[in-house]
Amino acid sequence: MRILITISLLLLCYGPAVAGAAAVAPVALEASLERGLLQQRAGQLDEAVATLRRFVAQTPPSTQTNEAWLALARIALQRHEAEDALLYLGQIPPAQATRPSRLTEGVALVASGRVVEGVSLLQALAPQVSDPAERQQLLVALAEGRHRLGGELEAVVLYQQASQLATSPAVRDHYLDQAHILLRDRLSESDLAEAAFMLTGTAAGLDARLQQAQRAVAAGDAMRGRSLAEGVAAETLPFPYRNDALLLVERLSGKAWLTRSVGVLLPLSGRYGTFGSLVRRGMELAVEEHNAKYPPVEFIFRDAGTEPEENARQVSLLANQDRVMVIAGPLTGAAAVAAATRAQQERVPLLALSQRDGIPETGEYIFRNSLTSQQQVRALVRYAVDAQGLHTFAVLAPENKLGLEMAELFSAAVQQAGGEIVARQSYAESATDFRRQIKLLKGENPDLPDVEVEIPRSGPDKGIKPPPVPLPFQAVFLPDEAARMALVTPQLAFYGIEGAQLLGSNAWNTPELAKSSGRFVEGAVFPDGFFRDSSYPLVRQFVNRYTKKYQEEPSILAAQGYDAAGILLSLLDRPDVRSREGLRIALSQLRNYPGVTGATSFAASGEAEKDLYLLQVKNGNIVQLD
Repeated sequence: MRILITISLLLLCYGPAVAGAAAVAPVALEASLERGLLQQRAGQLDEAVATLRRFVAQTPPSTQTNEAWLALARIALQRHEAEDALLYLGQIPPAQATRPSRLTEGVALVASGRVVEGVSLLQALAPQVSDPAERQQLLVALAEGRHRLGGELEAVVLYQQASQLATSPAVRDHYLDQAHILLRDRLSESDLAEAAFMLTGTAAGLDARLQQAQRAVAAGDAMRGRSLAEGVAAETLPFPYRNDALLLVERLSGKAWLTRSVGVLLPLSGRYGTFGSLVRRGMELAVEEHNAKYPPVEFIFRDAGTEPEENARQVSLLANQDRVMVIAGPLTGAAAVAAATRAQQERVPLLALSQRDGIPETGEYIFRNSLTSQQQVRALVRYAVDAQGLHTFAVLAPENKLGLEMAELFSAAVQQAGGEIVARQSYAESATDFRRQIKLLKGENPDLPDVEVEIPRSGPDKGIKPPPVPLPFQAVFLPDEAARMALVTPQLAFYGIEGAQLLGSNAWNTPELAKSSGRFVEGAVFPDGFFRDSSYPLVRQFVNRYTKKYQEEPSILAAQGYDAAGILLSLLDRPDVRSREGLRIALSQLRNYPGVTGATSFAASGEAEKDLYLLQVKNGNIVQLD
């Protein structure tokens, strides 16, 4: 391969001059370089190599060709072709070598087996490299080099430093895995002790102490092994091998390390304290009912507020000091993201209650049980397209985050179901006049004056109002608050949108909807995750018990808390669920849990899949459709 690359480079450098190839315009060449770099960043490596090699073949040596050679070298390293990377870098004149090109050269030297030379170059560069991504690359290459030269302890330290710069949990854990292998298999007793001391307060330091514990047990010193393992298990620092420490403690002590408990993170004071308290009430009702019949489970509530850092800290405390099996919450978005990230690091299952996008995607230990915008639009579209046979839709949404998000999701769901969004308009959040938007929905010019419909005063049609012009759509989606509908829906009727099916969101589920909007919302349909007037026996029992206990009817937040607690309690009662990993698997396999917020299952992503309630305004009341 190296011979082929060398020949190719000769042809690239001298071929055009020998062949007398026509010059290529500088602008086109710059575009070619940019295209090659974009292809590289997109992972289209074959295309990037072809583009970049054409570029250097057509361009005199310059800083731009140096950039292309560097990109080619980096692609070769991605493909584990270190020798080829060095050949590409050799095309850059030494006097024009930059810090990135020298760094890439050092990495390639180590990877190619020229370890002493590579480590020497990387160590010389180290004081100059401050960019996090470049420094991460340098540390990893130095770790590999030190390992090959017999400096396993130094390699462990370098891998730990690289893990602290990693931008994703998967990459961080990969570096810690490399350190783990060295700690487990390559370090002497004295080096292991030094690693545990040097790396105090880090994940690799905890791993070193765990290895000390396991070696002590293997040598017959179970007392020292247990003491070391218990110390590791009690640490709050995120650590990928904590479960190994827990298992060792349980084996040596003869009893479970984890307690039969659930940690709960909620805002119980401050701006969102009322919402958190409603969730807590629902949970406490579920626990009270459960513990009256089954072995008790403790719910440990923490007022973690809404600050991301505090929620992440509380996850570690609950996982390692309170030793809970699972955590529920938080309720707000930023707090839930931080808590999910830390829970994934701690390998403790977390059932989030926030609607923030992307939370379940944090990792396999993260689940979400909350009513989301995506769930609502899917339920609406299934009803409209599949059950009612509607195919053409209009969207009229407020210009706020939730309104625009739901409009986008609804439009995508309609198109996926084979329907069509005929028209879409938005209005300012504080708007009171919707004439212009309604006219545009109908395909009319809003700048023209309104024309009154003339009723014939004589002839056979005397006194008869002409039939309305057919609408270009069959239904209108209005994702706004119920109070706003008192302004919007009368204007829809006034400007001729009558007979179209009105579709809304769960924000419509309030008695004020029919009172304020009257006949203008008659027949409107919307989804919700909870309907306190449902005829389902399970819901009626919950509403009656909750009302008796708290002297008020439950909200959707209370119902959400009741179901989240019920799901976790049902799994903790299973004889096969005795560890966090067992609980994680049980959550991932949950199907059709009979909750008051609908039958609940979890998708492979960790997202709850629910059968939502479909509600309709009928004779001035909100009733359940299904």
